[in-house]
Amino acid sequence: MGVLNWLDWLVLATTLLTIVGYGTWKTRGSKNVQDYVKGGNSAPWWTIGLSVMATQASAITFLSTPGQAFHDGMGFVQFYFGVPIAMIVICMVFIPLYDRLKVYTAYEFLENRFDGKTRTLTATLFLIQRGLAAGITIYAPAIILSAILHWNLTYLNIIIGTLVIIYTVSGGTKAVSITQKHQMGVIFLGMLIAFFLIISYLPEDITFTKALDIAGASGKMNILSFDFDLENRYTLWSGLIGGSFLALSYFGTDQSQVQRYLSGKSVKEMQMGLIFNGLLKVPMQFSILLVGVMVFVFYQFHNSPINFNPAAHNTVSNSAYANDYQRLEEEQLDIFKAKQSVLQNYVNTGDSKVTDELQLLNKKDRDNRNAAKVLIEKAAQDNDISIETNDKDYVFIHFILNNLPRGLVGLLLAVILSAAMSSTAGELNALASTTALDIYKRNFVSDKDETHYLKASKWFTFGWGVLAIIIACVAYLADNLIQLVNIIGSIFYGNVLGIFLLAFFFKYVKANAVFIAALITQGIVIIGWWFEWMPYLWLNLFGCILVILIALFIQNTQNINENVR
Repeated sequence: MGVLNWLDWLVLATTLLTIVGYGTWKTRGSKNVQDYVKGGNSAPWWTIGLSVMATQASAITFLSTPGQAFHDGMGFVQFYFGVPIAMIVICMVFIPLYDRLKVYTAYEFLENRFDGKTRTLTATLFLIQRGLAAGITIYAPAIILSAILHWNLTYLNIIIGTLVIIYTVSGGTKAVSITQKHQMGVIFLGMLIAFFLIISYLPEDITFTKALDIAGASGKMNILSFDFDLENRYTLWSGLIGGSFLALSYFGTDQSQVQRYLSGKSVKEMQMGLIFNGLLKVPMQFSILLVGVMVFVFYQFHNSPINFNPAAHNTVSNSAYANDYQRLEEEQLDIFKAKQSVLQNYVNTGDSKVTDELQLLNKKDRDNRNAAKVLIEKAAQDNDISIETNDKDYVFIHFILNNLPRGLVGLLLAVILSAAMSSTAGELNALASTTALDIYKRNFVSDKDETHYLKASKWFTFGWGVLAIIIACVAYLADNLIQLVNIIGSIFYGNVLGIFLLAFFFKYVKANAVFIAALITQGIVIIGWWFEWMPYLWLNLFGCILVILIALFIQNTQNINENVR
């Protein structure tokens, strides 16, 4: 493991360079800000839909989600249940307003409704969270590929960031949309091939139906949870309520998404693109999770590492805890061997008693893996280093490198890097547009011609790209990469969404009330996240309701005082 042969390198390099080269060539020569920021309003609905999907579906999605399913099952799909609801609301409310006002950015609308400082504040909140996310989007695949393939992490960050900067600076929104369309094609093809290969690698008597039975008996097919426990991150209610608010804010007010559909030919094309995304998003995530579940079934018949992170394994194997860790590995092998006869018995009989035996062995497996994590943490502390013990992000890449045929390894690595590039490109494009138009033009230089702002947009794209690479080079892993991005979004998105809902539906609320409420809310939400008042998904709903209530209170108080005077 860790060495690619010439065919993998050829497939990987050809795929990435072709997409970058085509995107740069096809969209060269933007003449004005309209072309650069809104792609000349030429995108059809399917390009919009795929571009919206590609901006959200970063490499983190394809690295972390299968690992999430491997360990925790299909329940994570509930996180996306709010997306279709949000798409309908955005199509009915947000898009017609944005189109009528002919805005370049979502935050431009807020100045029309409130004032310049509210526009600047909201744009700044976006720049902070999306700027951090852009760095993580590069860092996520880089840290994992670096650990698995022994590539230099800093060089990987620079290579991924530079490839994105080349075509994003050159062609703006149109380049991002065109490349994302092709990148999604590579991604769908790669994941489809991986899925069918996993099924083919199962023992001959294990059909897809029997594989699902094994996954179900192991607790991996529990899709819906009706639990109202706030400690449970992923339930039907957190997905429908918290997920809806997160999706409303992300797709409706985050410039990295708004810019994707504002490039549409017409309102109808924009709406159809978002509906397309809403209809496809949940099935896509379900399919990616199902790939992870099938990887779990595969490893029921093939021995797997007790921890998939090679850096964690190397650290503990060269520490004072090496013997203890080795004993856990031996116990893991015994558990694996015990499973073989139980699995065969279950496949042949489907007996509920056998199911209980299998669940007991799976519990021993989990306990053993958790015990290994404790040893890894102790070894890391003794060596005064930070090691990621949660190996969810390493499961799928381990399977790819150790089991797929040559050439297809290169294709799946191209999938991961394409996803990183497509998401990062959308983020850099939006960061530059927001900086150029909402901050630079609005507050500093407002009297220049189109050529000046076109050049400024390109320079800001380049600057944000460099900053994203720097953030990637100094980033640290969280519990799970896909959760880290969602947590960063949840800290800011609820507040931003509340500001937009105040703009849409509370016509009597004025700018000062909203501005003060937004500042107070952001402070409270950050404190709430820091002290873990609630699961991060609920921060979206909490922030949204809080800013609305505070703004209404301030405005009503001002109105009463004015009436008294």
